[in-house]
Amino acid sequence: MNIQCLKCKGRGFCGRQACPHILKSEARFKITKDLEKTDFIGSSPTPFVGRIGYPKLNVGILSPVEIKEDAWMYDAPRYWAHKGMQIPDIVNYRSALINSKFTVHAQDKTKILEIAQEVGMASAPVDVEVKLEEKPQFRMNHDSIMAPTGPNANLKDVKITSNPKIHMKVEKVVSDSDLKAQDAVLYLYQNNFDENFLSKVLSIGNLGIKKDRKLVPTRWSITATDDMIGKNLIDEIKDYAQTDYLAHFGSYLGNYYLILMLPGIWSYELFEIYAPKASWNVSEEVQYSTDYEGYEGRKTYADNCAGGYYAARLPILEKLKEIKKQSTILVFRFITGEYSIPLGVWVVREATRKSVQNKPLNFGSQELMIDYAKKLAKKKFGIDLDNILSKSIILHNIKTQKNLHSFFN
Repeated sequence: MNIQCLKCKGRGFCGRQACPHILKSEARFKITKDLEKTDFIGSSPTPFVGRIGYPKLNVGILSPVEIKEDAWMYDAPRYWAHKGMQIPDIVNYRSALINSKFTVHAQDKTKILEIAQEVGMASAPVDVEVKLEEKPQFRMNHDSIMAPTGPNANLKDVKITSNPKIHMKVEKVVSDSDLKAQDAVLYLYQNNFDENFLSKVLSIGNLGIKKDRKLVPTRWSITATDDMIGKNLIDEIKDYAQTDYLAHFGSYLGNYYLILMLPGIWSYELFEIYAPKASWNVSEEVQYSTDYEGYEGRKTYADNCAGGYYAARLPILEKLKEIKKQSTILVFRFITGEYSIPLGVWVVREATRKSVQNKPLNFGSQELMIDYAKKLAKKKFGIDLDNILSKSIILHNIKTQKNLHSFFN
């Protein structure tokens, strides 16, 4: 806690609409009695795989300290977004999950790891009897990729006390020792398993050619899932005709997305724009990061926008597949003080999904659409887009590169 926080005491001096310290304190107060237990039976909706120390990793079985019929809601990003749940709701859910953790090599096979793998495969929370080495310590870990994790303690022993409900299609890909992990993920995605489930089953080492199977840190598996599905959709939409000039706008949890679809072959550029005093931007100036890919795709990781780049790209591609079009995509993400605590890259995915579900505005020209974007950014966020637009690779390419249509004209 810094000097500004001491002066502020939750009054919003940082520009956030809710104080992260107060949210954590309230969450801790609600679960204080749960931190006294070293033995409990609870319903685990998900495992967790850390990344520090790879290939030796901390693996956790996340569970409330009792059997709950609604335990699935503690790890349900798409449901949270559908219901419009707010930051305090999500913090309360995640802080109530005890992270019962153990250390294992990425390619080890142990009895406890097999239990975590069953939890990761299951379509519904699995009841587990947990014995901890000590009382859980309250922590609220959050970042831009993963959903928050709460209290943790070292695991002494764990047993499954219910029959895990594992879908036959999941059993099929897990039992197929010759199926590549990417093919397994795409098969399950095409059979309506969502990204959250797919990243779990990938991270816990259940997919891939048998001899190559290993644990994948949760934060890596989330981005890998978005990227694998996205690349598959890109190959598909490249055969479609081009869109008109369309603009989608929407938001969730203080993340606003303006998605511009321009007639042209597939390319994609994202600008993540932080309003002054919003989230990580404590300055009085607008800050932004950006990444881009052309028709042939990227050869390197999108370091600037990181997992948000791939998470935003996926719903846009799903929309293009739905309307059977390809497009040149220019995206502006406006992060405001409403987004007081990073909750994970699922927020990006669901905010983008909400945006493309909204009815688009149709424009007669690129100039009219860009003018609309500039006016919206100024009116709603007080942000001048001119400098950011001047850095756009997509707009530069449109201006300087001739396409096939120009020769016929």
